[in-house]
Amino acid sequence: MERVHNFNAGPGVLPEEVLLEAQADLFNYKGMGLSVMEMSHRSKEYEAIIYGARDNIKKIYGLGDDYDVIFMQGGATLQFLTVPMNFCPDDKIANYINTGVWATKAFKEAKKLGKKAHLAASSEDEKFSYIPKQWTLSENPAYLHITNNNTIYGTEWHTDPVVPAGIPLIADMSSNFMSKPIDIQKYSLVYAGAQKNVGPAGAVVVIIKKDMLERINPNVPTILNYKTHVDAESMSNTPPCWSIYIIGLVMKWIESMGGLEKIHANNIAKAKYIYDAIDNSNGFFKGTVKPEARSLMNITFRLPSEELEDKFIKEAKANGMIGLKGHRDVGGCRASTYNALPLKACHDLSVFMADFQKNNG
Repeated sequence: MERVHNFNAGPGVLPEEVLLEAQADLFNYKGMGLSVMEMSHRSKEYEAIIYGARDNIKKIYGLGDDYDVIFMQGGATLQFLTVPMNFCPDDKIANYINTGVWATKAFKEAKKLGKKAHLAASSEDEKFSYIPKQWTLSENPAYLHITNNNTIYGTEWHTDPVVPAGIPLIADMSSNFMSKPIDIQKYSLVYAGAQKNVGPAGAVVVIIKKDMLERINPNVPTILNYKTHVDAESMSNTPPCWSIYIIGLVMKWIESMGGLEKIHANNIAKAKYIYDAIDNSNGFFKGTVKPEARSLMNITFRLPSEELEDKFIKEAKANGMIGLKGHRDVGGCRASTYNALPLKACHDLSVFMADFQKNNG
């Protein structure tokens, strides 16, 4: 059957070229007579896979020897507690900017650990419809944590926050990782669940500045200590081998597409189709965030009634467009336009939106 237009928020769409190569390798990887899922992670063949993925991430982001890239498990959610466990000693205060559900959860996890945590800014007062332009750090901050893209509410940081020298900037980039050029040098630690933009579920990419390793609490449990994974090159225990293999293929695909500049330009074009459909609908479709904060990855909108939203989602699915139901916490509709989603999918959705309005407006 034809592949559908996949607007799911995660696990999200993967490049067809990657899926076809993985399909060919699934049963017999490069003539070895076994699958990637069966080979030893200590073998030279798998080392080439995992180190190749790591090196290509560094290459695409232009990172030097002052940064390490590691692969961890537990999703971004486990990072919510791993970050403060490692980097918030008892005499310092963890700082957070709250811009949505996942940012809220990260803040709460720090507090559950008994850490002193401070909200430097929040957009909750307007239902997370904007990105704060100002924030106030606590005294003696351990770090500032942000969520670069807000998958549920549909906002995105379009400029990197500036922090005083010596204060680490830490970011959850799960849903806009590798979607545009970004100066990683401004960040001390970045983490991203792979299942949005660069792979299947099961792996988290962590980019960490090497000088952060000196700040780690020595009493952190071994498996949650970032230095454990850096020293073992992501193989202190069995890594999520298949997920990392796919991440490696996606990195090669990004390079083949012309790198992050070309990926970003394509993402802008895709989002424009849908945002134009919203803005030209005379209020039939209503965006849920302020225009200057609109995400290129997760486009959220409402229709005049929940009944029409249900009808819209059902008819879209019948027309080969899936994953348009908004998150259960907020309702409405959401189109996730990750890197691998074809431009045609967004064009087709914009045409469907206009037709749906004509028939139901």
